[in-house]
Amino acid sequence: MKIALSTLAGAALALGLTAGSAMAKDQGIVVYNAQHESLAKEWAAGFTKETGIKVTLRNGGDSDFSNQIVAEGAASPADVFLTENSPAMALVEAAGLFAPVDADTLAQVPQEYQPSTGKWVGVAARSTVFAYNKDKLKEDQLPKSLLDLADPSWKGRWAASPSGADFQAIVSALLELKGEAATADWLKAMKENFTAYKGNSTVMKAVNAGEIDGGVIYHYYYFGDQGKTGENSGNVGLHYFKNQDPGAFVSVSGGGVLASSKHPKEAQAFLKWVTGKGGQDVLKTGTSYEYAIGKDAQSNPKLVPLIDLQAPKVDPAKLNSKKVIDLMTQAGLL
Repeated sequence: MKIALSTLAGAALALGLTAGSAMAKDQGIVVYNAQHESLAKEWAAGFTKETGIKVTLRNGGDSDFSNQIVAEGAASPADVFLTENSPAMALVEAAGLFAPVDADTLAQVPQEYQPSTGKWVGVAARSTVFAYNKDKLKEDQLPKSLLDLADPSWKGRWAASPSGADFQAIVSALLELKGEAATADWLKAMKENFTAYKGNSTVMKAVNAGEIDGGVIYHYYYFGDQGKTGENSGNVGLHYFKNQDPGAFVSVSGGGVLASSKHPKEAQAFLKWVTGKGGQDVLKTGTSYEYAIGKDAQSNPKLVPLIDLQAPKVDPAKLNSKKVIDLMTQAGLL
C-alpha cells in the first residue's frame, strides 16, 4: 500500500499538485468540451494515465457551452472549458469567470497563440482555407484575398457555413483586422454572392461534387477526409491566402480553468498537460489534423507548417462573438 501511495503521490507532485481523497470519491475534474470528442478523449486518457486523476467530459459546442457557463456563473459544475475557437473563450472571460492560467502553463505556449490577458491559453489551432474544385478553378483564377469574394464576379460561386462557430470566428478576425464598417460591407456582399451550407464538411462535399466552385472552411476537414477514403475531397484543392490576409487567419482553440472550480489545482494541471509534450504529441500523431502550438511541438507532417501560413496577428482575447452575431444577423446571414 505504501508503495502504491508513494507512486501516485510522485506522479501528482510532478505536476505540482497532491491528489486529494475528494478526487477519488467524485467524478474528478469536469471538462466542458467543445473540441473534437476523439481529441478530448485522448487528452483525458493521457492525463489520467499519467496522474491518476479522473476526467469527466461533457461534450457540446463552442457557443452553447460559453453561454451556458455565463448563465451558470459561480454555480457551474465545470472545472475546465475547452473550445475549438477563441470567441467562446472571450465571452466567458468577459464575464469574469476564468481564473488566471498558471505561469508555467503559459510559458509552454508562444505568445501569438494565447490571449494577452493570460486568462486562458491556446491548446491547438486551425487555419482558414479556400477549398476549391480543381476542375472548375485554376490557380490563377483563385481569389487573392478573402475580401475578393465580395466582388460581383464571385456571385453564386462560393459557399460557407455561416451558422457555425468556425465561420463566425473567421468573421471575428475580419472585424478585428478591418473594423466594423468594412466587415458589415463584406457580409452584405457575402449575402448576395454565396451559397449557405450547414457544416464545413458539407461545404467541402459540395465543392468536391462540383456543386460550387469553392468554399471557405478550415484546413483539417480536407486532411481528415484524405486520411480516410478521400471520397469527399478527391477533387478538392486548398488555397492558402497567406500575406497576413484576413483569409489567412489561424483560429486558436482555447482552454481555461473556471474561477468557480472545486478542483483548481487539478484543473490547472490538466491544462499544463494538454499544452505540454504529452498533449501536443497527441496532435502530431492523432487524426484531428489540428495544429500543435506548444513551444517546440511538432504538428502532423502532412500539414503546411504554421510559419508558412503567414497569418495575420490577432489577439484572441479581442475576438467579439456578440458583435459578429449582430453584424451577421443584420446582413441576413443568421
